[in-house]
Amino acid sequence: MKLEVLHVPDCPNLSPMLERLAAVTNLPVTTRVIDNDAEAVQFGMAGSPTLLINGVDPFTMPGQGECGVSCRLYRDEGGRVVSAPSVKQLREAITAAGEHQPSTPGEVLSAWRTRALPLDPVERAAHQAILRAFAATGRPAADFDLDPVTAGSGRSQTEVLNALHEVDAIRLAPDGQIAVAYPFSATPTRHRVRIGDQVDVYAMCAIDALGIAPMLCHDTLIESADVTTGQPITVTTIGGHTSWEPAGAVVFIGADATGGPSADCCCDYLNFFTDRDAAEAWTSAHPHVPGTILDQTDAQDLGARLFGHLLNATDTRP
Repeated sequence: MKLEVLHVPDCPNLSPMLERLAAVTNLPVTTRVIDNDAEAVQFGMAGSPTLLINGVDPFTMPGQGECGVSCRLYRDEGGRVVSAPSVKQLREAITAAGEHQPSTPGEVLSAWRTRALPLDPVERAAHQAILRAFAATGRPAADFDLDPVTAGSGRSQTEVLNALHEVDAIRLAPDGQIAVAYPFSATPTRHRVRIGDQVDVYAMCAIDALGIAPMLCHDTLIESADVTTGQPITVTTIGGHTSWEPAGAVVFIGADATGGPSADCCCDYLNFFTDRDAAEAWTSAHPHVPGTILDQTDAQDLGARLFGHLLNATDTRP
């Protein structure tokens, strides 16, 4: 569960919000400074401070004003105007959100990547241009790849890329270059994918690798390895038919409970294993990584669900 508090600079009501959240939960709480109305609309701040639970404001009321940088007031259980929700209200909001959490790791990943999809038309077009550049060259998009997308939009390439980074559609390196555009990695990983016997790319994880064929509607050859033994594992997709070697190979999906961008907390844990015994041995040795083992059909279905729609011009969500 992701908890984030949006606030204006020097908001006097930020401290009460954070203190009450600390009394309710030991989950990490991030904060984000919002200093203009455009950012308030982008991130969903309906006054300062605003709590988002998994990106949703649980205290939105009918008739509430639009997003902006104004001060926000709340009403407690007794109807009194207060600077932040009460401990009881916060506990109820977090509990309710937890009850609606996805029930399986696959559903968690699907919900996670769904929240990362850009909705703004310029950002969506830039995201698709980045994915196509990776697929065509094996490398991140160059400035000229994005020029047709951002030209005339009133937004710089840097602004658009930062927006995609913020929603975790891509990850930027410290120098501002594209390091990740799920499912692709700009640097070598243990999952290499050959597209149509022409272009070699690297995938962020096993599920990302499996998502490339349905995303591109193209034949692929995945070359990976069992993280415990180093034994090679290949997955070949030709004409929509997929075969695995070894025949008993499986995929483990899980995530570090600390949270954060996919690249930091889950991609390293989504791996191929030669068989279920090898995967179970790894999970036993890593009890801090909750997750599950998927058979080949379920792993392929999850990859298609997460990535198969990304280059569809009209459908932006699974």
